[in-house]
This record gives sequence, structure tokens and C-alpha cells, in this order.
Amino acid sequence: MTDLLVPLPIALPLAAAAILLVFAHNWPEGAPDAIAVVVSLAVAAICGLLLPRVAQAPIAYWFGGWQPRHGLTLGIGFVIDQTGALIALFIALLFAATFIFARGYMPEIGTYFQALMLLMMTGMIGFCLTHDLFNMFVWFEVMSVAAFALTAVRLEASALEGALNFTVVNSIGSYLMLGGIGLIYAKVGALDFSALAQGIAKAGANPVVTAAFCLVVIALLIKAAIVPFQFWLSDAHAVAPSPVSVIFSGAMVSVALYGAAKLYRQVFAGDPAVDFAMHHLMLGMGAASAIVGGLMCLWQRHLKRLLAFSTISHVGIMLIGIGLPSAAGTVGMIVYLLGHGLVKASAFMVAGILLATYGGIDELGLRGLARPIWPAGLALALAGLLLAGAPIGLMGQGATLIGSAAASAGDIWAVVAMTLGAALTGGAVLRAAGRIFLGLGPVPGEEEFEPTEREAETRRPFWLMFAPCAVLVLAALTSGGTVARFVHRAAGPFIHPDNAGILQGAAKLTGSGGIAPLPPDPHPLVPWLGLALALGLAAWDLSRQYLPHRLLSLSRMGVAPVWAVLSKAHDGIIGDYVAWMVAGLAVMAAVLALR
Repeated sequence: MTDLLVPLPIALPLAAAAILLVFAHNWPEGAPDAIAVVVSLAVAAICGLLLPRVAQAPIAYWFGGWQPRHGLTLGIGFVIDQTGALIALFIALLFAATFIFARGYMPEIGTYFQALMLLMMTGMIGFCLTHDLFNMFVWFEVMSVAAFALTAVRLEASALEGALNFTVVNSIGSYLMLGGIGLIYAKVGALDFSALAQGIAKAGANPVVTAAFCLVVIALLIKAAIVPFQFWLSDAHAVAPSPVSVIFSGAMVSVALYGAAKLYRQVFAGDPAVDFAMHHLMLGMGAASAIVGGLMCLWQRHLKRLLAFSTISHVGIMLIGIGLPSAAGTVGMIVYLLGHGLVKASAFMVAGILLATYGGIDELGLRGLARPIWPAGLALALAGLLLAGAPIGLMGQGATLIGSAAASAGDIWAVVAMTLGAALTGGAVLRAAGRIFLGLGPVPGEEEFEPTEREAETRRPFWLMFAPCAVLVLAALTSGGTVARFVHRAAGPFIHPDNAGILQGAAKLTGSGGIAPLPPDPHPLVPWLGLALALGLAAWDLSRQYLPHRLLSLSRMGVAPVWAVLSKAHDGIIGDYVAWMVAGLAVMAAVLALR
């Protein structure tokens, strides 16, 4: 019975999307939304049923019954462990909440919106569960193509421009990934993760293997919007419909990082050059993303663009977790991924509520107008506190684990970067909540540099939009310690697949796959310092009219050069973005080659 459940999380949404399109003009009003919600909840239920069934050992499912024989792996398989089932469950629930939030959204495009969203969910879940490198690429493309179309679904000039940037940059990433797959297949002659891991172990330190890792992981870092590959994300988020932005920041970019962690842990771990790059280069890129994303977030007045740069900062924190050598960093990344997805999804829902209710999303233009919908303001303020690093809930526990792992490895500077990035993003969100919902801060702060266009979104009942938003932000307050302990128990086969028997490629896998105990938090005051800094930054911007003019002039003199450099880099020109990508590829290749 369990084996029959394994393909359903991808088969159900794929079939539902096809059925929605076949009968596109015959559905009664509201039926496509209801179908999408039911399918998402059904997928979540299936993943929930799989969780306890893979508690003792992961399950391998070979499509068409093509199991490995005599050491040869030709078939395509899914390997379901508790970590993969948990992430798939999270994705399905997030899509269900988004479909409820988006009920009645853009009725003029019929069922295309729901079909594309279901297709993107299929791609994400398949990406998380697959155990074959080329199959991972296929799901990567399914997810990407649906995302490209959803970004441009309004067919306006700004939407098409953002979608074009998104498409070009991520398509280049797809070509890089395909090139890396070709290299590794030429060297090892296999694509299944277990067969690849065994072939790479036999090859030892090999430049072809290292080059393949470089190309594949850069493709995933592009999708995750890690510096210097992050430029497309703010352009896409700013113009994408708010329900789509919920999924982009809540799941898509994080899922790409989950894929990078999975490939490193289950395929490339043990290669000296790869280990060096993961521990040093990834930490540096994560820290840079946390700080650059935080600074750019603080300077925005377009709420969706502000939240997009916040995403860049927080995926940088997750990348720091991946780059740390201990299992605690990876466990912390997974917990942080869940918490960040819930928080950021709720924040983008608030942005969608503002668009639908007031026809705009400019922080300065909305000053004080949103008092009547104060519950949305509470949700945004709570999201800001959690993004700032408040030591509660899933994000707080995830950050604690990552920070503890970084401190244990002697990378205190990574803890500083995490704290600074969280404080900058949290301060920006708290400032926006104070200005929009309380009418504070009549004098513009640093965000006056970034003007915005007027937007609008389909008006929908407030409580229908707010209900999933409230559920998500409250879910983010779930006991982080409880979830961390569950993830720690579940992460053994993910981090050490050889201990769980996965490398044997059996149909039913056995083994404990245990990992080291989680370390205690050696710096309990760090999150409170970050939260205090975030509150200070928000108070600074919202009380500028009371501050001495000379002090404001000095702060502007210090900010202006940094703003000039970063804003010039984020110029919206595709050629410049590609140049940054090439530079990032060159740096990673050089680090791997010199190692």
C-alpha cells in the first residue's frame, strides 16, 4: 500500500491540471479554486501518511519496476525519507493556503492560473523526492516553466519585463545544470544518486567531478537567488501576482537550496574540493547574501520588492547552514526553511491584501490608510519580528541551530552576518508596518530612493484573504524545539544515506542513519541583540522628523555611496545580470580548481 502512495503526490496535481485545462470553459464559477484546494490538501494528506511509514527506513520506488540489477541502475526512482516527505507536505499545505487566499483571483484568465500553480507544485514535489539527477533537472524545468508563465500572467509591460529577466537568467542556469549532468554522466556512467555517490567515491579527487558539481550547484544557487546570482528575484517578485510571490519566496527559492544540500550530502560529499567549497565559498556567499539583501531591503518602499530582498537575505542565512560541516547546520537550515516559508508567505499575503483593498503597495503612498484592516498590520508586524530574529518559533530555532553550528566551527563572522541580515530585513518590515497601518513616520527614510509604480489586484473579501495569512504566521510560532527534534531524528538518511542503506539501492531500505546530537546554544543573547537592532532601525526611520538635521545629513552621507553601488548593480539590464553570473561562475571555478 505504501508503494502505491509514492507517485501520487506528483500524479494527482499533474492530472488535475490537465483536467482543468481540458474542460477550461465548462467549469462553474469557483469550481477550479475548489479543485485546486482539494488536490493540494489530498497531496498533503498523502505526504502526511508517508511520514510515519518511512520513520524506520526510507522507501525506494522505481517507476515501471526498473530496479537496479547486478550493480546497474537504469530506472528512475524516488527515495522517500522523512525529510523529503516533510518538505513535500509543507509545499502542499502552502499551495493549499495560497489557493484559498487567491480564490476568485483574475477570473478573466479562466483555469490557467490554477493549472499553472498545480504544475509548479508538481515540479517542486518531484524535485524534492527524486533520486535521479536528470529527473531532478526535469522537475527543475517543470517548476521553472510554470513560474515563468505565472510571473507574466497579467501581460503588462512591467510583468513581461520581470518575467523576461527571470526566464533568461534561470534558463542559463538550466543550461549550466544540464552541462554538469553531462559531465558527471560521462565520468561515472550513472544518474541515480546512489550509483553516482559510489562512482564518485571510486573516482577520488577528479576535476571532471568537481566541474560537474560546480555547474549543477550554480544552477541551484541561481534559482535560490544567492549573491551574485540574485538580481532576477526582485524584478520577478515586484511584478508577479501576490499569490505567485507567496510561492516564490515561501517555497521555490528554499526548495532550490534544499536540492543543493541534498546533492552535496547524498552525491558529492567526500570530494575534497567540494567539501572545501561548501565550507568556505558557500559560507561567504551566504554571508554576502544576508547583508546585501538586508541593505537593499531597508532601502525599498515597494512592499513586494522589499520582501523580495528580504528573501535574498534569509536564503543567505540558510546557505550558511548548508555550508557548515556539522549536521546541526543542515538540521537548522531545514527548520529555518519551514519557518521562513510560513513567515514570508504570510507577509506576501498582507501585500496582496493591500493591493486588493487599496490598489497600491507603495509604503509612502499607503501611510496610515490601512488602519481599518488592522489585523493584517498585526500579521505583518509579527512577521517583521520573526524575520528580525526573535528567538521564538521555527525561524528562531533554526537560526539558533545554524548559529551554534557556526560558532562550534569557529565561524563567528557568519553569526554576525546572520544577525545583521535578519536585523536589517526585520527593521524594514517593522517600519513598513508602522507607516502603513499606524501612520507613523511622515518624513521618508532611506526608502525614498526607490520609487514605485501604481498597481492593482482583483478585489476579494478581506477575511477570505486574511484567514490563510493568519494561519500561516501563527503556524510559524510552532514550538521550534519540537520541530527541530523531529527534523534531527528524521535527517539521518538525508545527511548520511550510506548509514540508511540507500547506497545499496534496495527496494525497501534499512538502517538507522543516526547523526550527532544537536549542540547547545552558546550565544543566547545574540538573537535579542539582532531584534533590538531591528527595532532601532525601524524607530530611526519612523522618527526622523524628531532627529537633529546634522545627524540625518551624516547618516545620508554614509548611506549614499553604498546605495549608489548596490542600486547600480540592480539596474534591470539582463546583460549585466548575466555578467554577474559569469563572474560568480568564474570565482567558484577558480576556488575549486586551486583547491
